[in-house]
Amino acid sequence: MKKKYLLAFFLVAIAVTAVAALTACGAKENFVLPKNSASLSEEVVRIHIRANSNGEEDQRVKLAVRDSVTAYLSEKLEDCACRSDALETLENEKENLRDIAKTTLYENGFDYDVRVSLKKEAFPERVYDGYVFPEGVYDALIISLGEGKGDNWWCVAFPPLCFLPASNGEEIVYVSWVKELLDSLFG
Repeated sequence: MKKKYLLAFFLVAIAVTAVAALTACGAKENFVLPKNSASLSEEVVRIHIRANSNGEEDQRVKLAVRDSVTAYLSEKLEDCACRSDALETLENEKENLRDIAKTTLYENGFDYDVRVSLKKEAFPERVYDGYVFPEGVYDALIISLGEGKGDNWWCVAFPPLCFLPASNGEEIVYVSWVKELLDSLFG
């Protein structure tokens, strides 16, 4: 009998959590990310950091900028309950992000310019940790280093689904408050 009450309590707790998450910023905007959806472009905000060129040093410094920017943004986006919150936060942080990128470039011996924009942009299909991001127009924070003509690094700013290399450069570390929430609920 106790097991039935415990199970019922657990299911109610999950339902309440799900409803709260879905309605935090209105029913249309929520942090539930489907694995494969044609509407995914309307549910996420991407980050793209574009290197000056494909030269080895430009690619290396792009990753240094990535580390600085994602460390800063993970704190700033932590309390965003929905996509519109994330977009507003990113809009308000553009100048700070430019300064962070410029400082990182300078500390690594580069003096080229940085452009930061928040806009809708067309992207080809990509697969990211089992999620299919179909070809489409996405809201995206674009950080262009110098000419911005080199390969880019990208992740999802909202909901936060960024992968960062661990200190040894081999392992991938998953950074996501969505995953942390699910792990805390389901162990």
